[in-house]
Amino acid sequence: MKKQFKRLRVRTVSAVCMLAFAANTWAVEPFTVRDIRVEGLQRVEPGTVFGSLPFRVGDQYNDDKGSAAIRALFALGLFKDVRLEVQGDVLIVIVEERPTVNEVDFVGTKEFDKDTLKKALREIGLTEGRPYDQALADRAEQELRRQYINRSLYGAEVVTTVTPIERNRVNLTFTVTEGEPTRIKEMHIVGNRSFGEKQLLDLMDLDTGGWLSWYTKSDRYSRTKLNADLEALRSYYLQRGFLEFRIDSTQVAISPNKQDISITINITEGQRYVVSGVKLEGDYLGKEEEFKSLVKIRPGEPYNADQVTETTKAFTEYFGNFGYAFAQVEARPEIDRTNNRVFFTLVAEPSRRAYVRRINIAGNNRTRDEVIRREFRQFESSWYDAEKIKLSRDRVDRLGFFKDVNIETSDVPGAPDQVDLNVTVVERPTGSLQLGAGFSSAEKLALSFSVKQENAFGTGNYLSAEVNTSRFNRTIALTSVDPYFTPNGVSRTVDVYHRTSRPYDEQGGNYSLVTSGAGLRFGVPFSEVDTVFFGGGFERTQIRPGTNIPAVYLDYAERFGFTSSAFPLTVGWSRDDRDSSLTPTRGRFQRFAGEWGVGGDARYLRGDYQFQQYLPLGRLYTFAFNGELGWGKGLNGRPYPVFKNFYSGGLGSVRGFQQGTLGPRDVTGASIGGARKITLNAELITPFPGAGNDRTLRLFGFADAGNVFGENEQVRFGDLRASVGFGLSWLSPIGPLRIAIAQPVRKQAGDRIQRLQFQIGTSF
Repeated sequence: MKKQFKRLRVRTVSAVCMLAFAANTWAVEPFTVRDIRVEGLQRVEPGTVFGSLPFRVGDQYNDDKGSAAIRALFALGLFKDVRLEVQGDVLIVIVEERPTVNEVDFVGTKEFDKDTLKKALREIGLTEGRPYDQALADRAEQELRRQYINRSLYGAEVVTTVTPIERNRVNLTFTVTEGEPTRIKEMHIVGNRSFGEKQLLDLMDLDTGGWLSWYTKSDRYSRTKLNADLEALRSYYLQRGFLEFRIDSTQVAISPNKQDISITINITEGQRYVVSGVKLEGDYLGKEEEFKSLVKIRPGEPYNADQVTETTKAFTEYFGNFGYAFAQVEARPEIDRTNNRVFFTLVAEPSRRAYVRRINIAGNNRTRDEVIRREFRQFESSWYDAEKIKLSRDRVDRLGFFKDVNIETSDVPGAPDQVDLNVTVVERPTGSLQLGAGFSSAEKLALSFSVKQENAFGTGNYLSAEVNTSRFNRTIALTSVDPYFTPNGVSRTVDVYHRTSRPYDEQGGNYSLVTSGAGLRFGVPFSEVDTVFFGGGFERTQIRPGTNIPAVYLDYAERFGFTSSAFPLTVGWSRDDRDSSLTPTRGRFQRFAGEWGVGGDARYLRGDYQFQQYLPLGRLYTFAFNGELGWGKGLNGRPYPVFKNFYSGGLGSVRGFQQGTLGPRDVTGASIGGARKITLNAELITPFPGAGNDRTLRLFGFADAGNVFGENEQVRFGDLRASVGFGLSWLSPIGPLRIAIAQPVRKQAGDRIQRLQFQIGTSF
């Protein structure tokens, strides 16, 4: 059938040629058109034809107008044949419509989703209800083959079948035989002298296959991946002194059966150069010493392209801090090939100083302009300051309302000393309505319902209502946060909650602690990264007796009652300069939270300090450290309230031990927590193989240590429990998921071990 339509297309072209020939051979004498008739229409409206004709009834007709009419009708793309006949002074337009596409289908496509392919064809005009065009079908077939080649399926075959059906319609079917993917069989680097071939090949994402290739597809050739690998190879040499390194050629050969690929990379290393010195030339605004402190290029060390780039970037940014938005910095090398030395001259031209005329914001269809503008530290009608612009961009990004935040500088026509800042944001959904179930190794099945809006009505305010029906921790909580309760950035948080805590299965019993309360807290920013919190509230805690209730709970209840009330005052401080709150790779986080029970039945002091440090180790690895200290003390001669105890063990503290089971125990054997807490965690984090730079799915190895101690118990580091292991973290659609497999390396008899643990929502 495909051949048949090719013949039809040839026939159409022939008809046009014959008509042109006939127009020259059998010319029609001009006449006045008395009537126009159209024959052959099936779906096309007559008005479409009449509207395309360059003449009307009563007009003079000639050969030129006839040729123009045929060209106009063919240009509609609706007809495969058009003829004009003259009967006296009546003009007859005879058309043959193109068939209409009734259905487009794909057979054998496992590598691609059918809906995605149909959408791609729809964008080029090949879809249901449109006239069939063989040229578009050929184009779609070629594009499909190209996409399969990009997936290393070089042997894929695509056959297009056109099936006519009634009423001048056709069904279009693309039948694909995908075959086996073409895999990389050999990879070689030619011309390397200073480094071994295996060492260089290990830098590349492409390889000849391994035990994870089924997931990473690293043995499938891709031109894009190869280009990235070549850049990694070039960067490796340029970082190690090879200033004149070059890649001469790359040969990619495919076997006759299209199943194997061989890649050969030819390189010239050149000589290794050592930096002999660095000097500054140009206008440095009288701040040469300050600029010298920014130089990353080290004389006496091998040339490193990254150090040169970092230096010029640092210079440009530093000029920007003084308003010089158009500063030019060039690193000019002077190469001594005899002694393999290179001397760098850093030439600076600050150009002109500029101030920001206007800040334009685009892309915020929901978020109000003021929510973005109040985070800016660069102001309009002020001198351009690169440091403040970067800080402003980071503050907007940390709001969490946008997928992407980009700031570009543009010149102001006719005003060489002015620039505009164009802020472009891409909004993300900030509200969620969730009704579902969760499962963890400690909590078992838990039903939850929550309504959250991080950017309510585009105001930047946070509202949430949460219900959790966990078997051991049930919660009903309402929270409202206004981050700009005052114009200068003082935040206000209102909490209302009702929580019920029960012992874990391993501890036994059916007693519970029920806490209801409300709180009001304010946060005062003292710097760009420091915030101090203070507030107060009311809490009412009820001890509900049951089987296996710990004796300390009964003792506390007998002395002070089964119901205790408290009026805690809270004070806190946080400093956060991490690059991300969910997947940090660098920066530091510190937090202190203090609570003072000043009224009611419970009188106590409680403090909790946390320290986190993230250090990047190259491109793929991050070292993370977490330390947490907790302390509590009873006041006015009263013991520390047992329902304010700290707990340790499990995810979020010392992995490998059952959740909340470390520390003091009651005579019944139940874990009761303590008034002192120490937790130490260290992790080495890397993206999951094949995930590239995606930080939402990561692997980590860890070492944990910690324990809790009673109020009158001596804190001894010899009593700390410790474990090592590895795990996986994933920012899933329903929250952060962490899975850990741990082996306790420091334990004591009676400790409750749990080597496999997982939970959604656990931090660190």
